[in-house]
Amino acid sequence: MSRQNYYVGRKRRRRREVDGDLVAELVKVERRSQPRLGTRKLKRLLKGALAEAGVEIGRDRMFDELKQRDLLVKKLPRQQPRTTQSRHTLRVMRNEIKGRVFLKPNEVWMADLTYLRTAEGYLYASLITDKVSRKIVGYHVGESLESIGCVQALEMALADLPEGCRPIHHSDRGSQYCCHEYIGRLEARALSISMTETDHCAENALAERVNGILKGEYHLGGEFLTKESARLAVDQAIYCYNHKRPHTALGYEFPAVVHRQAA
Repeated sequence: MSRQNYYVGRKRRRRREVDGDLVAELVKVERRSQPRLGTRKLKRLLKGALAEAGVEIGRDRMFDELKQRDLLVKKLPRQQPRTTQSRHTLRVMRNEIKGRVFLKPNEVWMADLTYLRTAEGYLYASLITDKVSRKIVGYHVGESLESIGCVQALEMALADLPEGCRPIHHSDRGSQYCCHEYIGRLEARALSISMTETDHCAENALAERVNGILKGEYHLGGEFLTKESARLAVDQAIYCYNHKRPHTALGYEFPAVVHRQAA
């Protein structure tokens, strides 16, 4: 190797190292608010900042740079208590969305209930997510598995529902969603009601996926010291999920943007 080639190669390696350091710093800043955001989505989010710095980096190299710096997201163990109580005598509905294609926001809302662990006891988060835009349109964090939290999440979603929109409300067959109060609220707003029938997780997969994102990427699956800190973490996580997390299924757009544009 000639001396000239040696110095050219050393300069190139140094440039790659500097570029990698910049990528790592930008990733660390973004992960202060979204600590478990994946590499593909980070690449999309950081595209503007990297271009401004004159850094060109492909997907594979970005994976390599983050791997070298131990910045890849690590898998978490899956552990959770049961929140769905489907053994009851309340009225249940058919699955009205199975096999159908939906193209616009506010055509289908997916509802689910998940838990939060704190040193002071469990909390339960009721979530309602739009099937097309992926936006969480309603949520509530309460201290029991009774229907009141689900009703309050529904009220939040209904408050922002544009006039004339009648989304199908889809959920599992948990007693919270089958109780007279909840069904009555849906019927009062003329919303169609759909429920899972056999494979409850698969038939409500989007809601399960949202739960997984909030717990895995925003650390809601950990244990909080207080219930108050858990509630604040939910507020922050849902804001980031709706407004700052690009979704592959949305062409790397943000759920709140897609939901607003369609409305």
